[in-house]
Amino acid sequence: MRVDGGGAAGETPAGQARAAAVVQPGVRLGDELGRPVSVDQVLTNMTSAFAKEARRLQESLQRREADQALLVELAAGNFTGRAYERFENELAAYAMSVLRGWMHSGFIFKLTAARGFSLNPSGDELEELFRKSDAREELAIMTVALALPRFREQALVNGGWRLEGGASLSTYFMGACLYVFPNEVRKRRAQRKKWRLQDSGDPGTAPPPTEGRIDDPCVITVGNQRVCDDLGRVDDRTRAVLALTIDGYTQEEIVELLDEVSVRAIEGVLYRWRQKEQNQQPGGGSDG
Repeated sequence: MRVDGGGAAGETPAGQARAAAVVQPGVRLGDELGRPVSVDQVLTNMTSAFAKEARRLQESLQRREADQALLVELAAGNFTGRAYERFENELAAYAMSVLRGWMHSGFIFKLTAARGFSLNPSGDELEELFRKSDAREELAIMTVALALPRFREQALVNGGWRLEGGASLSTYFMGACLYVFPNEVRKRRAQRKKWRLQDSGDPGTAPPPTEGRIDDPCVITVGNQRVCDDLGRVDDRTRAVLALTIDGYTQEEIVELLDEVSVRAIEGVLYRWRQKEQNQQPGGGSDG
């Protein structure tokens, strides 16, 4: 609706509304429920909302400035020592509390899905996390334990966290936890599957001993203890594959647990390790 002579050029809509209310004192607006609300009340509500948002932004900035000061202090000690341990313990306690709450409500699965990790929890999984505190505790402990060193390296040492990024250190760490949590859920699923097969005792439900299982000849030859002794000499990826091999996981399970691309990739890791071990044996690497 056009209103002629509604105000000076360039006047804001709020100013025009106030002018209209002055000229026509009886003019009233309606809220979302259709109840009459005066223009002054609308302007007061808008001012209150802006003030609340301004306070929120100011508090966020103050928290991040405090985090920045703490970061400088921790960096002076190379992110080690008593001060860093105290910081890490406080961060871990905070994260575990938040994670337990997210798991209890199931909200954590929405958060991980938003990051591209669609875990599609079953009803039994949701029920367990809702009812069993020890299940929430176990997942929270493992998630935080694995996220802490990654957070230290990426966010602190390598400068991934920045004051101007908009997130506090604790919020940033919760994001790191959400990238670790999916793997912990997958590990738990694989372990549960393994337990079910062991407990069933039914040959019809368990796979044949050699079907899909990594009974690597080199592992059998040198023995599990020897392999364990050698784990310190290999890279992280090979170490993880060998450790899971010793524990009896299938190739498919290791692919899922380590987020590998395929069973063939796992076979390649084992093949290269086997060749290296054979070459290190007396007379290894020779043709005769």
